[in-house]
Amino acid sequence: MAKDSKTTTKNKVTTKGLIGSVLRGRFISTDFFSRHWISVALLVLMFMWYITNKYECQTSMETIQKLEKELEIIKTERVREQSLYMSRIREASMSRLVRRHRLDLKVQDTPPYKIKYNSEL
Repeated sequence: MAKDSKTTTKNKVTTKGLIGSVLRGRFISTDFFSRHWISVALLVLMFMWYITNKYECQTSMETIQKLEKELEIIKTERVREQSLYMSRIREASMSRLVRRHRLDLKVQDTPPYKIKYNSEL
């Protein structure tokens, strides 16, 4: 009998502590929470903060991707409008528009010149 009591005391010693409390189901008990409620509350708050931060990051990334697509569309629209404008201000297209609208304007053969005015007189 003495041998049996030694083995049982060894088993009790080895299963004492965290592993023993987990095996016996005492890990999650009111005693555990009453001793470690601050740590548990901080752990829960950290998980909530992590989930909130991840959600905000994902929504921000979606907004950035949407705005980048919109910017790309606007840039291509700008290039198209600029090329249309450049084609309209060419001399040949301007003279075509003048003839079509019958404005009776002609291209000057001589370039314009400056008139100097002397105000000392």
